[in-house]
Amino acid sequence: MKLIVGIVNSEDANDLLSEITKASFQATKLSTSGGFLKMGNVTVLVGVEDEQVDQVVEIFRNCCSRRTQMISATSHTFLGEGFVTAAPVEVTIGGATLFILDVDKLIKL
Repeated sequence: MKLIVGIVNSEDANDLLSEITKASFQATKLSTSGGFLKMGNVTVLVGVEDEQVDQVVEIFRNCCSRRTQMISATSHTFLGEGFVTAAPVEVTIGGATLFILDVDKLIKL
């Protein structure tokens, strides 16, 4: 048995969870944040049998595509006078980071 821990952009989470459920898997969703942009993420936990890992990875791949987005840089005070605002920057968001872990035992109470 494996535990798939997937960290995805919060914009992708609803479609991902819907597709996981359609495929008859169960998932647990945790709201998280972090990374370079400090944007909202969702961590999805899915427990599967070894032979089902590829199927679940494909669901993540289909639902969590990488894309670019323009973000505004933060304004900073410059030598105590006024503000300097940097031009918007194009960044890549989305995709998924997956950790696939061995599970020694599963107990449902």
